[in-house]
Amino acid sequence: MSETPSSPSSEEASRERKAVRMIPFIVGCALFMQMLDATVVATAIPAMAASLGTTAVQMNISITSYLLALAVFVPISGWAAERFGARRIFITAIVLFSLSSIACAVSQNLIQLVLARVAQGAAGAMMVPVGRIIMLRKTPKEDLLKAMAFLAMPALLGPILGPPVGGFLVTYASWHWIFLINVPVGVLGIYLVMRFIREELPTTSPRMDWPGFILSAVCLAALVSGFEAIGHQGISTIQVLILLATGLVCGALYIQHARRCEQPILDLSLLRIPSFAVSILGGNLCRFMVGSMPFLLAILLQVTFNFSAFLAGLITFTGAAGALVMKVVATRIIERFGYKTVLTWNALISGLFVVLCALFQNSTPLWVMVAILATGGIFRSLQFTAVNTLTYAELNSNQMSKASTLAAMAQQLGISLGVGCAALVLNLSMSWREATSLERVDVMWGFIVIGLITATSFFSFRRLPANATAALENKTRRRQA
Repeated sequence: MSETPSSPSSEEASRERKAVRMIPFIVGCALFMQMLDATVVATAIPAMAASLGTTAVQMNISITSYLLALAVFVPISGWAAERFGARRIFITAIVLFSLSSIACAVSQNLIQLVLARVAQGAAGAMMVPVGRIIMLRKTPKEDLLKAMAFLAMPALLGPILGPPVGGFLVTYASWHWIFLINVPVGVLGIYLVMRFIREELPTTSPRMDWPGFILSAVCLAALVSGFEAIGHQGISTIQVLILLATGLVCGALYIQHARRCEQPILDLSLLRIPSFAVSILGGNLCRFMVGSMPFLLAILLQVTFNFSAFLAGLITFTGAAGALVMKVVATRIIERFGYKTVLTWNALISGLFVVLCALFQNSTPLWVMVAILATGGIFRSLQFTAVNTLTYAELNSNQMSKASTLAAMAQQLGISLGVGCAALVLNLSMSWREATSLERVDVMWGFIVIGLITATSFFSFRRLPANATAALENKTRRRQA
């Protein structure tokens, strides 16, 4: 008789544990789609331009429109999750992302494609932060490291896989498939969400901070546009400066607004939490290499070494292979040495492997390039596993949605800054040489500067309080006991 009432509760607990294990995989699928679509279009631009009756230069708007929509709509994700329920918004975002991907594939002209890409970017901006909110609420603090270790993979794989996947599909199928591959992933994601994630009705109805949304949207759109425009032909220096100045002014106005607003759309007070502030600053310095490495490697291998797009993509992919290797042992390394030790010293090592890429020459054996990129990918994966977990170390469940939104915005800016910084270094190097075409020496300086910026995150992580990760290390202490 005593076993009968306990059975349902035991079964329910088992389902809950299984759901907790599945959530990182579900969110990882969404993150992979988002990151892949940010880069996969680049290699397909010539084929898409020919099909849609336009030029490759004009096709660049299909990339920037996606990135702009992604940046603009990220701030609204936390409010939407609290107002309508995280599970409901997550499913809606996946559906919209899948439908907009189909719209991209069937576009008959550039205008249709751009509109579909804007919808795709808006869906991506809601999809990943809200999915992360679900994961943070469901995952115990002591298990957060393993969840983040899994979630770090798609973020690293997406930008690296984009070029070779795009090149393969364009070469052996058609450019339409770079969008259609999202559909089965989206269908799988919807099924898994409905199967494993329970709906939790919102307990509050927060008001929408419209002035904050407008200021943050203009700020992010202007900054991302400005950073992406650096180094692009056809855009003057004055136009870039106007974009950056507009972004900075709107950012300053938003800071003043947030101080007066009871429920700002981006809660900057979270930066008073030491671990969160350190992870945002140090993590974004590290993210310079995430945005810039595929960009610099593509230029080095294709433009200066004259490698084919497919071969260059395969070489670049080796960095992802290294990241996959680290996935297996990242949790053990961090638990063994601690967050502060790993983050500080690994920042220097990660920066060193970026600098080593500056030594690549046309005569460098492929196996040497592969070895350096793969090893660099190992340390890069370890760094982001640790920093992404650190972001939420001292937060309670009520702060998760706002923290996820602010972290997602900062990450987007960090990646864009990396690309912009790399492009700026290339231009400055060419100007210094009084040259009109890129050479290896220009790309060499790009790797050196990005590597040094990555290494400077060492000083940020050194400021991490010793007790900041106590909640994350409970599990480790219990094992040792």
